[in-house]
Amino acid sequence: MQPLALTLGDPAGIGPEIALAAWLARAGRDPLPPFFLVADPAFIERMANRLELSVPVAEIDPETAIAVFPRALPVVALPSGTEVGAEPGLPDSGSAGATIESITAAVGFVRAGRACALVTNPIAKFVLTRAGFAHPGHTEFLAALSVPPGLPPPRPVMMIWSPDLAVVPVTIHVPLRDVPRLLTQALVEETARIVARDLAERFGLEKPRLVLAGLNPHAGESGTIGHEDRDVLAPAVARLRAEGLDIRGPLPADTMFHARARVTYDVALAPTHDQALIPIKTIAFDEGVNVTLGLPFIRTSPDHGTAFDIAGKGLARPDSLIAAIRLADRLARNAAARAGRRAPGADVIPLHAYAGRPRSVPAAHFDAEDEL
Repeated sequence: MQPLALTLGDPAGIGPEIALAAWLARAGRDPLPPFFLVADPAFIERMANRLELSVPVAEIDPETAIAVFPRALPVVALPSGTEVGAEPGLPDSGSAGATIESITAAVGFVRAGRACALVTNPIAKFVLTRAGFAHPGHTEFLAALSVPPGLPPPRPVMMIWSPDLAVVPVTIHVPLRDVPRLLTQALVEETARIVARDLAERFGLEKPRLVLAGLNPHAGESGTIGHEDRDVLAPAVARLRAEGLDIRGPLPADTMFHARARVTYDVALAPTHDQALIPIKTIAFDEGVNVTLGLPFIRTSPDHGTAFDIAGKGLARPDSLIAAIRLADRLARNAAARAGRRAPGADVIPLHAYAGRPRSVPAAHFDAEDEL
C-alpha cells in the first residue's frame, strides 16, 4: 500500500495544526496509517514551533514517506518551491497559490499511483475567489483535476459519513428558494445511482439500502403541502427501484433520523443541505467525514471549515481529520482487495453502527403520524 496524500488547505486556517496533531496521534493501540503532507516544509516547521508541538518535519518524496512516518512528519515540498508566509487567523489571497498547488500536486500523486488516496484540509473559497479561482468550489476543482484537460469532469457527490449515520444532500450550497427549481427527477436519479455504485465498489456493500427524505413537511402529504414530493421525488424513486436499486421514499424528514429509523438504511439522501447535515452534525459532530463519491480516486476530508477564529491558538481538535485519514485508508485497502479479485463484500466497511442489519422497523416509523 502507498501512503495517503494530505493537502495543506488554507495555511491561515487550522489545517496545518490539525495535520501536526494528527501525526502526534499516529502511534498507540490503533496506529494511524502513514500519510504525507504537501506543503512548504519550513512553514510547517514554524507552525510546530509556534504551537510548541514536538513534531520533527522531514522533507521527502512520496516513495520514502512510509519509512519516515514513524519518526517525523513527512512533507513533500510544493513543486514550485513556493514559500508560505501566512499568519494563522488572517486569511490572505496571497496564500491562494500555495493552497491550489498543494491540491493539484496531491491529486497528481494519487493519479500516478504514488499515493493511495487523497485527504484534503479545509479551504476558504472566498480567499481563492479573490485570487481568481475559477471553480465553484473545492470538490468541483478536484473533479476537473481528475480528467485530462478538455474532457468533461465527472459529477461529484458529497456524502458525510460517521460511525452512526451517513447522509447525502442532493442539492448543496444553494439558497433554499432555488431548491424547488434545481431538484429535478434527473438530479435525484443521477445522485442515487452514483451513491449506490460507489457504496458497492468502494465500501463493499453489494446492495446498499438508500432512503430519500421528502422536501416538504410530511413528505408533502400527497400534494397537499407542496407538489415536489409527489411529482418529482416519488417518480424518481419508482424509476430507481425499477432499475434494481434498494431505495425508499420520499419519507418525512422529521422521522428519518431517530435510532429505530436509522437501523433500516445505510445512507439517507436529502433534498437540501441542512436536512442532511443538521442530523449528522448533531449526532457525530467530531467524527463526521466528508467523502466525495463519483471521482475516479478516493477523497475524504474533515467535516468542518478553516476555523480562522481559533487558528494558531492550539484549540483545534484533529478528530475529524483523523477520522478522514482512517476512512481513506480503509477505502483504499478495500479497493486494493477488490482489485485483487477477493470475493465481493469481503472487506465490507460498515457505513454506521446499523449497516447491514435487516430492516426490522415498521414503515409507520416514517409516517407523518409518528411525529410528536
